[in-house]
Amino acid sequence: MLRHSPLALAVLAMLTEAPMHPYRMQQLIKARGKDEVVNVRQRNSLYQTIDRLLRGDLIAVRETERDGAFPERTIYEITDAGRDTARLWLREQLAQPAREFPAFPAALSLLPLLPPDDARRQLETRVAALTRELARMDALYAGAEAMQVPRLFLLEGELMRATLKTELDWTTSVLGDLKAGNLTWSEPWLRELAERFAPPSDTPAARESSKES
Repeated sequence: MLRHSPLALAVLAMLTEAPMHPYRMQQLIKARGKDEVVNVRQRNSLYQTIDRLLRGDLIAVRETERDGAFPERTIYEITDAGRDTARLWLREQLAQPAREFPAFPAALSLLPLLPPDDARRQLETRVAALTRELARMDALYAGAEAMQVPRLFLLEGELMRATLKTELDWTTSVLGDLKAGNLTWSEPWLRELAERFAPPSDTPAARESSKES
């Protein structure tokens, strides 16, 4: 079975509504605000995804059209297998938490590479960026509410805002501990920890023993 992705699922979802060409798919995703959760900025990624779905028989070419001076456009439609697969992928993504590897937790795991003051400055920059993004999302949500958009179509935004707010609150608390000196480190302390928690075969005594043998 084809490996799913948010973009592949979005393409299948668009084609369940009606046959359409890639540019129309991209514009609909953007117009509905789904580009907040589905990356359609790179047109090439969209075409690559469509090609994968086509090879997997989840979509098919319906026709090719030419509109005046515009280049020739290929219209795609979803197949029965595509409809079944879209529902299967959606069920899986709703029900099963995916083990993902986002960049921020990975960076936090390597925080001691920076001196405490440097780490503090970077997190201050992040808090400012998170605050701006939260304000942007609040403005988008207020606009959608003013237009009386049903909540069904705002759920992903609610989750993104809740996640963003949690990250902002947590990062702010870590920043507070860095500023207060409650969270700190130094090179001697890190070396001491590295020796203390080194695997038994990697301790100085073990290395000396290995040389003697």
